[in-house]
Formats: sequence, C-alpha cells, structure tokens
Amino acid sequence: MNKTKSQTFDSPKQQCVEVKVVFGRKAEAQKVAQILLDEKLIACGQIYQIESIYVWKGKREQAKEYCLEMKTKRSCFQRILEVVKKLHSYQCPEIVATDILELSDDYYKWIIENTN
Repeated sequence: MNKTKSQTFDSPKQQCVEVKVVFGRKAEAQKVAQILLDEKLIACGQIYQIESIYVWKGKREQAKEYCLEMKTKRSCFQRILEVVKKLHSYQCPEIVATDILELSDDYYKWIIENTN
C-alpha cells in the first residue's frame, strides 16, 4: 500500500476542514488554540502574522494580525465557532471553514484520532 495515497471523503461526517480565525494579538490566538486543543476540537493549529486590509464601519483599515489555521473534523466546527465567539476580542471575527477535498490516509487518521 502506498503511504502517500490520497483519499476523497464524500460523507460530511468524515470530511475534514481547515478553520481559519484572525486575531489582533498573537497571545489571543495562542490562548484560543490551546483551549481548542485541550477540548480536542482541533488536531493542530498554525499561527502566523499577516497584514490585513479591510473596511470597518465605513473606514479603510490596515493592520498586522495573526491568523490561526486549524485542522479538524467538520462535526467539530459548530463547537469551535461557539468557543471562538465567546473568547474573541473582535466584534466580528473572521471564522472560516474550508473543506479539505483530499488528504493522505495517514494525515486523515491522525486528525480523526486527535479530535472528538
């Protein structure tokens, strides 16, 4: 069996997603990631700095922010949404889930084993 074989999952219960949340402070992103890991809602998270350009309350803004990208199961998204909204300092945080259409069997199993 080829270890790099990829697999496509059609069942919503089996699909994995990548969730992206943007924060104004790195410490806030780290805190949320730790809580989500502790609750086994995510298998992993990566935090990196970004530069955002957006309109807020009719005014163009530009800011350095921190993006937290997480891998999880689709079935965990609603609970992640609740936790992030409760803890996030922004009035309207970016919380986006994107389907992972293909991934290796090993990585899929790892995500499933490390999330509720």
